Amino acid sequence: MELPWLGEHCSERSCKQLDFLPLKCDACGEVFCKDHIRYDDHKCSSAYKKNVQVPVCPLCNTPIPVQKGEIPDVVVGAHMDKDCKYNPAQQKQRIFTNKCLKPGCKRKEMMKVLCDQCGGNFCIKHRHPLDHDCRGSSHPLSKA
Repeated sequence: MELPWLGEHCSERSCKQLDFLPLKCDACGEVFCKDHIRYDDHKCSSAYKKNVQVPVCPLCNTPIPVQKGEIPDVVVGAHMDKDCKYNPAQQKQRIFTNKCLKPGCKRKEMMKVLCDQCGGNFCIKHRHPLDHDCRGSSHPLSKA
């Protein structure tokens, strides 16, 4: 061998392959070949330091703290059963709640469209004083 100091052997007991581009595990600090660098591949005992995941409740979208050794699915399930602040009625609130005051019109708008003269709430079609027979002042004014 011409350059015996070049490269390192894989730390995996079943491998021990001489690798000229060895990779160092960022959790345990041992050297591995490309086939054993993943935490699961070399059964890294320090993986919990780097492999941190915070599950999020699918209902209320809040992060759920998981202690070391706990299964995230079980912890999230317990949260959903006991502590979850999810309110299904809140999800079904209607967006279009501002009903037009023009007689015969049943349209609803997302935002209030108030008339400057009478102060009534109208849809986009009836927002101008001339369109809803405004009685707010002595004579209807058109801003169009």
